[in-house]
This record gives sequence, C-alpha cells and structure tokens, in this order.
Amino acid sequence: MSLVFPHTFVPWFRSVAPYIHAHRGKTFVVGIAGELIAAGKLNTFVQDLALIHAMGIKVVLVHGFRPQVEEQLAAKGVVSRFSHGMRITDAAALDAAQEAAGQLRYEIEAAFSQGLPNTPMAGSQIRVISGNFVTARPVGIVDGVDFQHTGLVRKIDGLGVRRSLEAGALVLLSPFGFSPTGEAFNLSMEDLATSAAISLQADKLIFITEVRGVPLDPTADPSDDEREIDQELALAEARRLLQSLPDPKQPTDTAFYLQHAVKAAEHGVERVHILPFQVDGGLLMEVFTHDGVGTMIVDEKLESLREATADDIGGILQLIEPFERDGTLVKRDRTEIERDIDHYTVIEHDGVIFGCAALHPYPETRTGEMAALTVSDAVQGQGDGERILKRIEQRARSMGLDSLFVLTTRTMHWFLKRGFQQVDADWLPDARKRHYNWDRRSQVLVKKL
Repeated sequence: MSLVFPHTFVPWFRSVAPYIHAHRGKTFVVGIAGELIAAGKLNTFVQDLALIHAMGIKVVLVHGFRPQVEEQLAAKGVVSRFSHGMRITDAAALDAAQEAAGQLRYEIEAAFSQGLPNTPMAGSQIRVISGNFVTARPVGIVDGVDFQHTGLVRKIDGLGVRRSLEAGALVLLSPFGFSPTGEAFNLSMEDLATSAAISLQADKLIFITEVRGVPLDPTADPSDDEREIDQELALAEARRLLQSLPDPKQPTDTAFYLQHAVKAAEHGVERVHILPFQVDGGLLMEVFTHDGVGTMIVDEKLESLREATADDIGGILQLIEPFERDGTLVKRDRTEIERDIDHYTVIEHDGVIFGCAALHPYPETRTGEMAALTVSDAVQGQGDGERILKRIEQRARSMGLDSLFVLTTRTMHWFLKRGFQQVDADWLPDARKRHYNWDRRSQVLVKKL
C-alpha cells in the first residue's frame, strides 16, 4: 500500500489549483491516435480523461484507427494503398474501416463505463454520446489518383455537439462522415479533430500521438527518442517552420500534426497541443502543469486581447461608428465611452482596435450586460467575436455575476449558438429596464455563467 505524504501532496495540489479554476467550463477537443489503443493504454488514458471531465471541462474525444484498419485488411489479405499521405479507401478498405470503428467505439464506451471501487473511475458515471455529427465530402481525384471512399470534413453539427456537452456528456466522434446522399467516407482523425475544434471554437485542441511533439531540430531522426522538443511555438513561428518542411508522408513526419495545429490556430483555437501517448499521465501533465510534456502552439494574437484604457477611446469610436450608422448598434457619444472605459475589453493588432465589447454589471441582481460587441469587417470570421465573448464571461464571473445578457436587433442567432436564451424584456433588471427603448424592440438574450 502506498502512502500519501501531506508535505508533498498539499503543495502539489495547491500548485495545480489555478489550472483547475482556469479550465473549468472550457471545451477541449482531444484526438487520440489509434496507436494508443493498440499499445494497450486505453483504460489508463480514459481514467485521466474522466478526471478532466470531473473538473468541469467539456470533452470531445476523436479517435483514430490506422493500425486497427491495417489489422482488418491484413486479415482479409488486402494490401493497403496510400497516396499524398492519405489512405485510398476502396470497398475493402471501407469495410475494414467500418469494422475497426465499430470495435473501437465499443471498447471506448466500455472503458468509460468502468466503475470499480478503489479505481480512478469509481463513481464517474460519464455518459458518452456519439452520432451523425459529421458531414463529409469525397477527396475525389488528385493528380490522377482516385481516393474513392476517402473523405474530408465538410461540416460539423456544432449546435448538436454543444447541446450534448452542456448536458454533461462526453461526445465521441469516430473518423467517419456521411454525405447528404448517405454515402460513408473514411476520414482522418487529425482532419476531424481539427474541424471539430474550429467549429466549436474550442479552448484547446490536444493531439495524443506516437510523436513527442515538434522537435527543436526538425531534421533530426524521428525515431530518436532523445531529440529535444520545442515546448512552445508561436503561431507565426509554427507557420514559418511548416513552410520550410516537405509535405508529410507519414504521421512521424514533423509537418504531419503541425499542419493541423497551424490550421486550428489560424481559425481561432487558442491552444493546440501535440504530446506523446507513451508518457503515463501525459494528458494531465500537459493540462495541469506549466511546462507539460509536449509542444504547445499558441496564437500570438491572444496577447492583444486586453482591458481598454483611455488611450483606446478614439479607436473604439472609429470601430463602432459604421455599426451605429447602419443601426446595428445604439449610438454612444464620446462622454459615455470615456466614463465607462474601464468596462471595455478590446482586441488590438499593431496598434489598431479590431474588436471591442463592454460589460456593465448590475450586482444587485447578479447579472451584467454585454454591450457594443463589435468586430471589424476586416477580420470577420476569424473568431475574434468568440474570444471577446469568452473574456467578458470571465470578467463577469470574477465579479460574482451569475448571468450575462445582451440586447440585439440583428445578431440573435449568433448569440443563440453560443448558449444564450431569449427572454421577455420584463426580465431585465429594473435599473436597465428604465432605459430600455421600447420603440427599438431589441431582443433580450441571457446566458447563465
């Protein structure tokens, strides 16, 4: 029987507490290579994932199945065919992939159903939901090669996945997608996990793979377990490195996971991690310690997300003026913004304000209004609005507020997709209701924090 010594346990537990607080309520997309399962590490990995889930983190799990498909094809005497780093999925390969996916889904669900006393899974009761969340399209013919049933992600049902996550379930995605005509397509875990993270605007995308991360020397032998790993890469550095590397042919190539990490970071995923499944507890170390065990790719644009100062008043006025002119926003004069400047959060790039929002608290009713959420047309679709919303939510929680509300006439659906619900204007705090413009008939949307 092992002993827990308070003089070591208590300081350690206190050291991870800030990460527990920071990650609660966040969404992680975790992609696991099929090699992890083939190596017999599924049960211990699931136990670690259950701990993360128990700490209030919303988890989407995407599994790969390369070695399992190879095993199925070998049993049938079929030789695999690859081109451009992708499997050519003929009818035999499609059957093998479907069999492998079905078996792995069964094994993963069984692992999450463990509940033996005196194990990390005791009392976990994690509900796993999977379904037809993924719409796919065929790769088609590339350089004269017909990839047949090999596909790429066309769309993720983000709303359906979010509803399952909000209900407390873990969402499991298998690397299959279906076309609107009902055809099945074999997908790669990496493409699916990346697309899911972008669709959900996940806080983290984590690849748990057969590689240790991005090496400091990308020309080093990939089989060398002693080569040094770059613990953190800014997006700009990762992009430059990727451009200098040859196209990847296999998962151990440096560019293989890096290309997906760069794509996710460019489309609004704040942190992307590449770490090895061989390290026991690697997922927990990556999430709850400062240095982690793999490589983290960081979107350096995050450094420009900050609270506003008096120097930003001119930039905020210039940003919101077109939206006031077309009626999207209620007009605010300079005096009002100067008075409330400490309520504003801004996104700045090279000295230019590209996005902003204000948080006006109503502490007597433990709620707050998010107002003037604006993102410049020049950067629409890059996730800046989502990042500002998350920052405002963080500020509201730190003030002890239980909910956040917005008034809008044109962007209701954007907020509904992000967890807001419509309520009657009578719901508003009395202090805000006195200033409600009944002629404008703005819709009131509320999100519980």
